[in-house]
Amino acid sequence: MQSAYLGKLMELAQQDENVLHILGDSGTGYDEMFRRSFPKQIYNFGISEESMVAAAAGMATVGKIPFVYTAGAFLAYRSLEFIRDDICFQNLNVKIVGMGSGLSWSTLGPTHHTTEDLAVLRAMPNLLLLSPSTPRQVSECVRLAYEHEGPVYIRIGMNREKEFFPDTYEMEIGKNDLIFDGKDGVIYTTGSILEEVVKARSILADSGKEYRIVNVASIKPFDVDWLRRDALNYKTLFVVEEHNIYGGLASTLAEAIAYGGLGAKVVPIGLQDMFANGYGTHAKVRAINGLDAEAICEVIGSTRDECI
Repeated sequence: MQSAYLGKLMELAQQDENVLHILGDSGTGYDEMFRRSFPKQIYNFGISEESMVAAAAGMATVGKIPFVYTAGAFLAYRSLEFIRDDICFQNLNVKIVGMGSGLSWSTLGPTHHTTEDLAVLRAMPNLLLLSPSTPRQVSECVRLAYEHEGPVYIRIGMNREKEFFPDTYEMEIGKNDLIFDGKDGVIYTTGSILEEVVKARSILADSGKEYRIVNVASIKPFDVDWLRRDALNYKTLFVVEEHNIYGGLASTLAEAIAYGGLGAKVVPIGLQDMFANGYGTHAKVRAINGLDAEAICEVIGSTRDECI
């Protein structure tokens, strides 16, 4: 996802000299590629997230389009006051890109996990929230962020995520994507954990159950019309997210169902109001915390009688 992000950003920087790459000492080879191609459009603030966010706000006031890029946990939490007051309150044209969504920083533990960012930032007025699941969807989110006049937050993975969209894919803000259709139940998901959900669907299919998978890349605004249709057809809506079950995608669905009087049940599959346990590969940490395909199947299977 990182290469997809920087690739699209370089494309935009080529077209528009106002596009800026603002980073916090991420130190990747992709950043050096950007620097070589656009030396006047990149600024490295080092480990100083609040300063880079505040500076980006200032740049936006003079017509620049800064993309602020560093570890998601440090952007969403450490810089929260600056995102709120300097960017969202002023409704400035700043794009905030947090790399390492969910448990991506698996070897570094909860201080680096980005598992509450949607909950924290969903309450911010004027802020679009985008949560792509694949590299191609990352590129589309960057394009849409550039075209949108105002603040945008994009959370991206960093572990060679599998692609599920064709070359011709075009994303729309406020619209969901159907990955697979199915008659026996529906699973909503967001972010790079889509791959585990697809694996879980395959396992469930072996037992004769076909589940519909809905990918939600646009968290805010959220596709309420799509949810309304699914709530009429399914008694239970499963939600899989690499995030705390409070404040993220499951909460978004539950709120929309309650506000709209839709009557469906939401079953959240995520971190159960806790920080993640364990260290190791991304796959290992997912498994430890009940977020791999087998664990997802177990939860869905235990409530299967309610999802038709």
